[in-house]
Amino acid sequence: MATTSDISVGAYIRFNGDICQIMEWMHRTPGNLRAFYQAKMRNLRNGKLAENRFRSGETIELLRVEVHDLQYLYRDGDNLVCMDQETFEQKYIGVEHFGEALKFMKEEMIVQVGFESDVAIFARPPKTVELVVTYTEPAVKGDTSNKVLKAATVETGAEVQVPIFVEEGTVVRIDTETGAYMDRVKK
Repeated sequence: MATTSDISVGAYIRFNGDICQIMEWMHRTPGNLRAFYQAKMRNLRNGKLAENRFRSGETIELLRVEVHDLQYLYRDGDNLVCMDQETFEQKYIGVEHFGEALKFMKEEMIVQVGFESDVAIFARPPKTVELVVTYTEPAVKGDTSNKVLKAATVETGAEVQVPIFVEEGTVVRIDTETGAYMDRVKK
């Protein structure tokens, strides 16, 4: 157990049974009141931000989390098999850790996985991915109003909204957090 003075930005704690990462950590001393710590933290289970106040000297369960860069190899049922780039050890990571970004992941991508005593507690895919458009309807001639989007299927099977000028075979950059088209990749 640690106290509030041992916590810093980026630390991982167990709060209300969930694992949270400290995003902001400020010591406050308002007027005639007692000092406290104001924390903004991200819940790793659902990704939501929460704020809480801790009394000075309060004990908090500080977690030792190791973050590794792993290479995604293939899917095996409800797990993704990922390989440690240094030891070549294969680890099974649950698909629930990747959320909606799973539909944009290709084999051989590098992902970040956080472990607490050899148990995966969170996973982050790359922020952006470059994928080839495998199917899209041709553009309608004369439809050139602002921000016209059409559906396109990318090589992983996911469907995204792209501008009308994107054709089959075009490489596009996609934000894995929102699933939104960002731009064309010129190669």
